[in-house]
This record gives sequence, structure tokens and C-alpha cells, in this order.
Amino acid sequence: MKKALIGKKIGMTQIFDEAGKVIPVTVIEAGPCVVAQIKTAETDGYDAVQLGFGEVKESKLNKPEKGHFAKASVANKKHLREFRLDSLEGMTVGTELKADVFAAGDHVDIQGTTKGKGFQGVIKRHGQSRGPMGHGSMYHRRPGSMGSTSTPGRVFKGKKLPGHMGVQTVTIQNLDVVRVDLDKNVILVKGSVPGAKGAILKIKASVKA
Repeated sequence: MKKALIGKKIGMTQIFDEAGKVIPVTVIEAGPCVVAQIKTAETDGYDAVQLGFGEVKESKLNKPEKGHFAKASVANKKHLREFRLDSLEGMTVGTELKADVFAAGDHVDIQGTTKGKGFQGVIKRHGQSRGPMGHGSMYHRRPGSMGSTSTPGRVFKGKKLPGHMGVQTVTIQNLDVVRVDLDKNVILVKGSVPGAKGAILKIKASVKA
């Protein structure tokens, strides 16, 4: 994997291909990103590049963050993400990466944080079926049996119960890059990606392509 960027989800729309077929796409602001740090096997035990994205006031950074950017001699960035690379050839601290890293026809893996749904019951969270809604039934949307009585006398670990839903790190693999707009610095990816509008995404060349 030699291509990587940090992006921001702008939203979804649709475009038409040459045959007139509609394609649902996600619009992603891809960069500009700056290389803030290079990690090598000799110094850190593995090869990786750290990218910065988004402008931020210096007053919003703490002392270690200010020192990190000062050491690299790059502008302060709001978001930092690390990408493992097969090769660091051509990568230097301060290099700016934009949407032209990718081209139409590329396959990418996109990682993001899903929307938060709050505390939800088992029907919405796990897709379980409800009980009867009439005829005197007193059991509608509850989780179901908690297990047997005296043996084992406990609820097994991993039972699907109500709880917090969403805000999970999810990676969608092998998405097609449909179009790259260099003037607006955005890429159009076929299908949906995790997160709400404005979510920060990690975009990298697909490992399965």
C-alpha cells in the first residue's frame, strides 16, 4: 500500500456514467494533507507515515502537539493519522498530498467512525424479532430468555442485550474511485462510507485489489 490520504465526508449524491446509468457516490474532500512524521523500521520498528489534515488555531493545541509540529517545521494541523506503507520512497516531512494521489478506477479502503445511535434495545441493535403486540401479551420488545435456572445459573458472556449502539471504527473495502476533481480537491467514491457529514476518514489503496 503506497497511497494514503486523510479526508472529510462532504455527503452523498449521484452521477451518471457514459451509458446513462446512475451511480450513487460519496463526495470526500481528500486533503490537502502534509507529511508530519516519517517512521522507519530502524527508529520505530516499522515503516509508516503520519499525515496531518485540517487547519487549527495554535491556541487549540497543547504543548506536546505544538512541539511535534515545530520539530517537523510544518503548519499546525487539527487531525493526525498514521498509515503503514510498504515503501517510504519519495516521502519526506513537509510533503503536501492532494486528491491527485488517487485516480478514477482505483480501489480504496475507507475507515471511519459510524454514527452514534445512543442506547438502543435488542430489536434495533441486533435485529431481533418482537413478541405479540395484542391478545394480552405482556412481552413486546424485551431481550428474551436470560438462560436456564440453577445450571449454569448465570447469563452467558456475549448475550445480545440492549446497550450503546454506533460510534464504532468501521472499514469498507474495495470501493471504486469514480471521479477525481482536482479543482475542488475532492474524490467521488462509489457507494457509502461510515460516518455523518463532516466525519474524518482514512483513505488508502485497497489491500485486496
